[in-house]
Amino acid sequence: MSRDTCDPILELLSGELRVINVGLGSFADTLRATNTAVIDLDWRPPAGGDVELAERLDRISSSDGSWIEAIDAANAEAIERVLAAEPRIVGIGIARDVIPGMTDRTILHAGPPVTWDRMCGPMRGAVIGGLIYEGAATSPEEAERLAASGDIAFGPCHHHDAVGPMAGVVTASMPVWIVENAAFGNRAYCTLN
Repeated sequence: MSRDTCDPILELLSGELRVINVGLGSFADTLRATNTAVIDLDWRPPAGGDVELAERLDRISSSDGSWIEAIDAANAEAIERVLAAEPRIVGIGIARDVIPGMTDRTILHAGPPVTWDRMCGPMRGAVIGGLIYEGAATSPEEAERLAASGDIAFGPCHHHDAVGPMAGVVTASMPVWIVENAAFGNRAYCTLN
């Protein structure tokens, strides 16, 4: 190796070390312990590391473009509908009486479908609070047993035209805003906080 080639390498190695950490956070922790400047890059393998799904996604993005055009058109329509919406509060009701599919044993929540055993801590806490609020349980322990029993039907708020704050928990006797979209005639419901 010539001296000219070595100079940039020596300069790099003798200068202040600055690191971009891609991977386990513990790597960055070790460097920080030595007062090294570290930036964590939140990177994950495409498709969560599922090789078959990643290959499918690659085929979609590199195909003739018809999927991309369809996705772009759907996104454009969604934006148009949001911008054209005319939401109006038309009333307040009790969840079980106005939310489609709501029963006394239904608890709605934020996010995709999830079972009690896979709920995160804050969502579990909101469900426990909801069961106590409904009088279905008198203690957190009793509420946890009921939630795990299979006697409660959990469902995503968006499957019931509803939204809720934070964990999105809506129970049967909670008061909800009734909002109608004058532009399209659909209704939505949100807990009254």
